[in-house]
Amino acid sequence: QVQLVESGGGLVQTGGSLRLSCAASGRTTSSSTMGWFRQAPGKEREFVAGINWSGGTIYVAVSVKGRFTISRDNAKNTVYLQMNSLKPEDTAVYYCAARPAGRSAILTDTTHYDNWGQGTQVTVSS
Repeated sequence: QVQLVESGGGLVQTGGSLRLSCAASGRTTSSSTMGWFRQAPGKEREFVAGINWSGGTIYVAVSVKGRFTISRDNAKNTVYLQMNSLKPEDTAVYYCAARPAGRSAILTDTTHYDNWGQGTQVTVSS
């Protein structure tokens, strides 16, 4: 089992930036594909970005492409989400998630991830 803890959320103005971190403990996630998801009030949880174990393969949702960047530092067992040019529609609770070890594909459906953090709130004011 792995424990994931997100941090870095907060309140920012339109056009601002935030960097989210997801620190893993317990089972190492260095061999796991990791993903960031978000959930706005009244909406389903949606995929934002994913990264494979080496960082060599990345997939970013169209809605955030060119503004958000995902990266990882396996030595620190941490995954990051750099968010630039934030918009009010980016307001949501952001979650990181891990796929089971050995499952390398970056998938966008939440059902393919078996470990989740508690989430961190991101609010973008207009």
